Amino acid sequence: MAKSTTQKRSTLADVVTREYTIHLHKLVFGRSLRKRAPHAIKSIKAFAQTAMGTKDVRLDPSLNKAVWARGVKHINHRIRVRIARKRNDDEDAKEKLYSYVTHVPVSDFKGLETAVVDDE
Repeated sequence: MAKSTTQKRSTLADVVTREYTIHLHKLVFGRSLRKRAPHAIKSIKAFAQTAMGTKDVRLDPSLNKAVWARGVKHINHRIRVRIARKRNDDEDAKEKLYSYVTHVPVSDFKGLETAVVDDE
C-alpha cells in the first residue's frame, strides 16, 4: 500500500473573490428581537471565516447598512455577499490573508448559486 503524501496547499496563492447567498433567516430564527441584527452581523463574519479560511474578516459599511436597513428586529431572509480573500500588506500583521465582505444588491434570489468573480 502506497503512502499518501498530501501536501497542504498554500493559501497565499489563493487570492480569490466569490459571491454567496447567505440564508440569514435560519441563523437568526428564535433569537430575541433586539439581538437579531447584531447576531446577523456575527453570523456573516462566521460564514466568511469558514468559507474563505481566514480569521481576519472585514465588513464593508454598505453591508452593515443593508443588514440594519429594516431595523434591529426585522432582518431580510437572505442576503447576497461578495467575499474577497486578499493579501495583508501590513508588515506586522498576524495573518497573511484577510477576507473583505461586501453587499451585492439583487432583486431576486431564485436560481443564484455560488459564483467565482473575476477581480477587476
